[in-house]
Amino acid sequence: MKIDGAIGPMTERFVERVFEKAKLNEASLIIIELDTPGGVSSSTREIVQHFYQSSVPIAVYVSPAGGRAASAGTFLTIAAHVAAMAPNTSIGAASAVNSDGSDIEETLASKVENDSVSFIRGAAELRGRNADWAELAVREAVSITQDKALELNVIDYIAYDIDDLLVKITNIDIILTPDTTETLTNVSEAPRVYIEKTQWEKILELISNPTLATILLSLGFLALVFELSNPGLFLPGVAGVIAIVVGFLALGTLPVDTAGLALIGAAMVFLFLELLVTSGGILGGGGVVALILGIIITFRETPTDLQPNKIVAFLLIFVLATLFISIAVGLARSRNKVSPTGGDALIGRIAEVRTSLEPDGMVFLEGELWRAEIVNGAANEGEQVSILEVNGLQLKVSKLEKTDGSTK
Repeated sequence: MKIDGAIGPMTERFVERVFEKAKLNEASLIIIELDTPGGVSSSTREIVQHFYQSSVPIAVYVSPAGGRAASAGTFLTIAAHVAAMAPNTSIGAASAVNSDGSDIEETLASKVENDSVSFIRGAAELRGRNADWAELAVREAVSITQDKALELNVIDYIAYDIDDLLVKITNIDIILTPDTTETLTNVSEAPRVYIEKTQWEKILELISNPTLATILLSLGFLALVFELSNPGLFLPGVAGVIAIVVGFLALGTLPVDTAGLALIGAAMVFLFLELLVTSGGILGGGGVVALILGIIITFRETPTDLQPNKIVAFLLIFVLATLFISIAVGLARSRNKVSPTGGDALIGRIAEVRTSLEPDGMVFLEGELWRAEIVNGAANEGEQVSILEVNGLQLKVSKLEKTDGSTK
């Protein structure tokens, strides 16, 4: 199998699947071709634990030429039963940093560093490798080439390719547990099974990013709000639903609390309902509370390197809050406006007298004749009157005032 990129949750799942397949097929050896700049510390620990629990010997081979086992890759190489490197490769630089590459806060950095040192020293001592150099790789971020790594007992072999590696390790003894030793008999002649990531694993690896998941959820919510504001467009609504589903799927690949995801989902429902019905702000307030609690609970036990970028998250929350408040205020104002309907819509309109009003007669309004009663004197045919009141099909009208104060 190949690990040729950053190590994360999906790498862990890939390793687990390959190890299970190797065990079921009674494989004699698992070879991991490794070329990585590093990755998530929590996933690295899980993979190393799979190494410790494996009933099949594991060889990590850093390749191709120009490849590296940096940071998290150093842990995997040292923890393997067999550690090998191709010419022109490197290993080391295992100091811990934040997910964005920045330095960790001083106090936390000390805790993380000491924890990482104990972890990598334990792996090196278990495999009989140079634990002092392993500690330097964490504390001082040192990095060395394959020749120096072999000289310092960081790795076991330098191999030009897998064929060369298999020839060199044929018939060596591998200690799986203190009570179990296995000899790699004729591994150079054994049939080989190459296992690659499935298309689904590649897709999940692409989207299993907490910041990307947060962006997808936010954009999906914005798209659905836009669809509600402009019903009938369909495209924003469809795109919004897809973005939200993919966002939740991405979060589902990460070690997050499902109760927090449920609260985020409930928050979206409450906020949507607030836009559709009048609740006096109860649904909206509940949605905001559920959203805040959901975000806190979702990532409360998630490792720092698997949490969304705080700046991006803050900006998205600000945009969402501003948009929602603007829409909610606009809807509240529109709901408070009383729109005239039926006869009330005619009040204040101007009609033309068709038969003299003395005081009863007929007026013409919007293509129709209406029976009308004038309340201030009389009006002759052709004059204009203003509608004061509507009683069924009967209108009460008054003469219009002339600009000089007289009536007309």
